[in-house]
Amino acid sequence: MKTITTDELQERIESGEQLNIIDVRETEEVAAGMIPGAKHIPLGEIDIRADELGSGEPYYIVCRSGARSGRASDFLTEQGIDAINVEGGMLAWKGETIA
Repeated sequence: MKTITTDELQERIESGEQLNIIDVRETEEVAAGMIPGAKHIPLGEIDIRADELGSGEPYYIVCRSGARSGRASDFLTEQGIDAINVEGGMLAWKGETIA
């Protein structure tokens, strides 16, 4: 499984890179704040919504701690999608969040 740290992800965002970030937490968790520009697809819907993701670009998958995003990353990789797990998830995120 491909991984990235939250610090590395934050550096890429701050350098102006346009990234595809998918937040797989539950709706009530996302309400507490998510990474600006992230798309919310709860883990329980990832299998039926995977077709919303293109296969030609990487997707950074984030959850609360990195466990659920790891499962989502594994599944998406099996579907031919370039998925990268964000290690530590939102618990390790030090950057800006939006509600």
